[in-house]
Amino acid sequence: MKSLRLKPWYPWLVVGLLWFVALLNYMDRQMLSTMRASMAADITDLESTIMFGKVMAAFMWIYGFCSPVSGIVADRVNRKWLIVVSLLVWSTVTLLLGYATTFEQVYWLRAVMGISEALYIPAALSLIADYFTGKQLSLAIGIHMTGLYMGQAVGGFGAFVAEQLSWQQTFHWFGIVGIVYAVVLVLFLYEKRTSEPAANLIEEKLPLGKTIAQGLRGIRSSLGMLLGNIAFWTILFFFASCSIPGWSTKNWLPELFASSLGISMVAAGPIATITIAVSSFIGVMVGGPMADRWSQRNLKGRIYTSAIGLSLMIPALVMMGFGSSLVAAVGAGVLFGLGYGLFDANNMPILCQFVSARNRGTAYGLMNMCGLFIGAFATDFLGSLAAEGKMGLGFAMMAAALVLAVLLQLTVLRPVTLNAVDDAPRKSSRAKSGAQGQVKYT
Repeated sequence: MKSLRLKPWYPWLVVGLLWFVALLNYMDRQMLSTMRASMAADITDLESTIMFGKVMAAFMWIYGFCSPVSGIVADRVNRKWLIVVSLLVWSTVTLLLGYATTFEQVYWLRAVMGISEALYIPAALSLIADYFTGKQLSLAIGIHMTGLYMGQAVGGFGAFVAEQLSWQQTFHWFGIVGIVYAVVLVLFLYEKRTSEPAANLIEEKLPLGKTIAQGLRGIRSSLGMLLGNIAFWTILFFFASCSIPGWSTKNWLPELFASSLGISMVAAGPIATITIAVSSFIGVMVGGPMADRWSQRNLKGRIYTSAIGLSLMIPALVMMGFGSSLVAAVGAGVLFGLGYGLFDANNMPILCQFVSARNRGTAYGLMNMCGLFIGAFATDFLGSLAAEGKMGLGFAMMAAALVLAVLLQLTVLRPVTLNAVDDAPRKSSRAKSGAQGQVKYT
């Protein structure tokens, strides 16, 4: 079985395996946003948009706090097992949500889901980046991201499935699917490192105390390299700016469409999720290859592709906020999804131009944290606006942050390579002291 990873097509199998994990990742978190009405019949606290907003935000706050830790861990352990454990835990939580009978149980289960799901994305994206170091990185990342969109779309049918069965059985069955699929990953997924893990800089065995101290020095050095990099701060800003509408559409767009169009949640859920998911799929399948080809002629090709995506999302948010017809709603969803796909396919590839392989999990974890924190704030804020009937205004206001993000992206980011690599000697005195070395651009 181990000879499987030596096959030239195995990197694409890795993308395929992780694609389904990404689907489950977003599907399990998305279902709750469309099943509120069904669940509120049994858990009355969920009838309040403010209380429901707290449940959705709980996941995001916990996910955000855990993201940098998960990134640091992903840079230092076997990512295969990190992904497997993450999938097992959040699938078990999904299963247990079907047994919840109180608001408190739903709240804390969503918090645990935030912990487990936070472990996945930094590990998965850094693993794919290690398998695809050449010209097809944006395409590989983009294909993986379509799994997230498909999960979002399938999750949009949560209300429909709950109406046919029950919301309890919906959680039960999707939780079981994830638990079973974890076994598939154990059999077919393998780790690969293009450089030594950040915690394995020396080969000599050390006492536990010195090992811990060295690990802490390594973490401090990794964080110092990232936080001292102006390009990383810029990437952090435009990622966070896009996370505001990204999370808001996932958590509140079905509610917005239901109220602005005067339709039921059973219809609003698929309209909100499918239009964005399908158009995002198209966006990454166009944006990935386009960015890969453009970057071969111009090192800013991936940055330009991402900026085009952000620019498309600006008018889409205004349409979402002030549109009142089905045509406007669908048009806004399609435009937003296309832009988000172009943006999403290039986040990790752009990061790879400025951050070495040894620190990419940590970097993406920090990005996730900032994105989740600002997304959680937006989720709470939109819940308050919904109670006043002003949610549409909140969506339109998000466009302003994207305008600034595009300007910074185009002016500050000046890459000198497609793949930043670390040139630190493995057993030098600098390595023994926990230093990470200097980034070499090739």
